[in-house]
Amino acid sequence: MSLSTVFDVKQDVLVVRMSGELDHHEAEPLRNEWKDMMDANAVRHVILNLESVTFMDSSGLGVVLGRYKEVLQLGGEMVVCSISSPVQRLFDMSGMFKIIRLEENEEHALSTLGVAS
Repeated sequence: MSLSTVFDVKQDVLVVRMSGELDHHEAEPLRNEWKDMMDANAVRHVILNLESVTFMDSSGLGVVLGRYKEVLQLGGEMVVCSISSPVQRLFDMSGMFKIIRLEENEEHALSTLGVAS
């Protein structure tokens, strides 16, 4: 199964909704598209909706970490929401939740960043 990604900009927040599998085959195209979206829009924050991601490997974590560092340089925050159980375990084991905040759903994540949905 491949990865499907939808990008949505709401004020200064880039919402990234993914579904499918984020592995080493999908990491580079996602990295490029995500970076292009950040460069083309005046975004400071990123919300990562992982509700429909069934699998993620270390390559996927690398993409997320790379964009997290960019968001940090912009003075923004990255928030993960609606995370699937297998991906949540990966984030827990890798320590990602020490640097990236987890919210229950996209609407709540948007409101914590000051955006009315």
